[in-house]
Amino acid sequence: MLSAVTYLADPADPDAIDRLADTLSVLVSGVAGGLVGDAVIVTDEESEAASAIADATGATLVLHRSGSPYAAGAAEARRDWVLCLEAGDVPAEGWIRTLDRFVNTARPETGLGRLHRPATGWRGRLVGRVESVTGARRARAGDVVRREALRAGAVFAPRLKVRPLIARIDRP
Repeated sequence: MLSAVTYLADPADPDAIDRLADTLSVLVSGVAGGLVGDAVIVTDEESEAASAIADATGATLVLHRSGSPYAAGAAEARRDWVLCLEAGDVPAEGWIRTLDRFVNTARPETGLGRLHRPATGWRGRLVGRVESVTGARRARAGDVVRREALRAGAVFAPRLKVRPLIARIDRP
């Protein structure tokens, strides 16, 4: 099982809560499939709407002021693996089987698996290619990371080798 940490960057944005609801609704299938054990919502500022969604879904709400939002969420996560998401991320069909296989067969030295995300431009593609060779310094949305690595700090030392996963994340 894993914990899902979803980062809600701007809860005051009118569409932010809808994007959060989209992401959490997909995670329900992961709960039913026995993959997702708990959910954490991380936000930069207090929000009644985010608090209401956290209460309604049984998720833990974490207020994050600085550093990595995923490290803040990992502090509250209860599972050994953490799926890092942004509000609006929707894992595509087949994600449950792929992540279940990954977390159950990963060797002890494996610390990070990465779901395919639509590229955000040439810079995003370049960073992805460099990290596939040198390793990842930080968690980003779409990563499945060992909780201990996230709890150790915002920057991974040493860098974590990236294991690409066949599942992908869509953004509606």
